[in-house]
Amino acid sequence: MAGVSEGASGIPDPRLRPYVLGYEGYLLHGFDPGTHIGMPASVLTVIITIDEPIEVPVSSHPDQPGGTWEMLASGLTTRPCLIAHNGYQHGVQLALTPLGCRALFGMPVSALGSWIVDLSEVFGPTARELRERLAGTAQWPRRFEILDEILLRRVRPVRWDPELAQAWDLLAGPDPAVRVAAVADEIGWSRRHLGNRCSAELGVSPKDLARIARFERSHAMLRLPEPPGLAEVAIRSGYYDQAHMAREWRELAGLPPSVWREREEFPFVQDQQPAGIAG
Repeated sequence: MAGVSEGASGIPDPRLRPYVLGYEGYLLHGFDPGTHIGMPASVLTVIITIDEPIEVPVSSHPDQPGGTWEMLASGLTTRPCLIAHNGYQHGVQLALTPLGCRALFGMPVSALGSWIVDLSEVFGPTARELRERLAGTAQWPRRFEILDEILLRRVRPVRWDPELAQAWDLLAGPDPAVRVAAVADEIGWSRRHLGNRCSAELGVSPKDLARIARFERSHAMLRLPEPPGLAEVAIRSGYYDQAHMAREWRELAGLPPSVWREREEFPFVQDQQPAGIAG
């Protein structure tokens, strides 16, 4: 039986959009058991399962053992994680902006680092209410309404200072030619100060943030129904050439893009769009 992917996408309440990019409800069944690679991204991933817990045998943090979670949250990372599945998954995924980590969890992204944590550790008892209510209805629109209701109850509006917001927009933005030194000059900071602020807030360096954004661009192009050739993807994403892209993919995804494209068939975790931040 061929695998079937069912679900729906939801747009958060306007008051949440600086903090949450979107809701993705998923129901996947009929796939052969296997593994899926959770890719580095410029969004924070929150997953609330509806039936079976999610199994992560290999975490993105080298010191974290594998585990299973009914609900999870993860920060920014330059390492992949490995997600095991038995051919079936059902739940809701949220894509949080880094600013959303402060607004909803009351902490900077750096506090999460590349660890995977139980959602209740950062969201409190409300996490259990959220999962129970999502599982209590079968309609995706109603589930997205529940998310709006509970997140609006929890959110505490916050802002970054203008320089940090501008640095994020440039480093994680669409420009494939972005350079850390040029960003520091544009916002009027030294490279050291830019590095310190990024590490303190995001848990990654400016260089790694630019690497993640470049990787995301290539990943998005390779997921198109008719993707360009690898050499074109590399240039359009901001890599020097195809060999440079392959080296970066081995570090950030654990395998070169050509191999990933041949193997991947379970369309699930962390396949989100890059984040945008309202400073």
